[in-house]
Amino acid sequence: MALLEQSPWYQEIFSKGEERGEARGELRGRKEELYSGIELALEIKFGNQGLELMPIISQITDLQKLKTIQQAIKTVNTVNEFQQVLSTNLT
Repeated sequence: MALLEQSPWYQEIFSKGEERGEARGELRGRKEELYSGIELALEIKFGNQGLELMPIISQITDLQKLKTIQQAIKTVNTVNEFQQVLSTNLT
């Protein structure tokens, strides 16, 4: 095993695996930050009524859609308006 770990082929595969793992971890971290930001903004703007939407939002995994949803909180005036934005980003 030690001989295998020293081979350039092994090192390259191991390095690429680490890079992919870091990229996945970074992506997961960015999603968690967006979820937290969305949750906080909904709570501040709409209280418990806004927080009730988090189970739906937490099913969205696309970063761009999450960013769109986060930005929409700034411009909508009611939970109903936000739900319309949310429904267009679920598909």
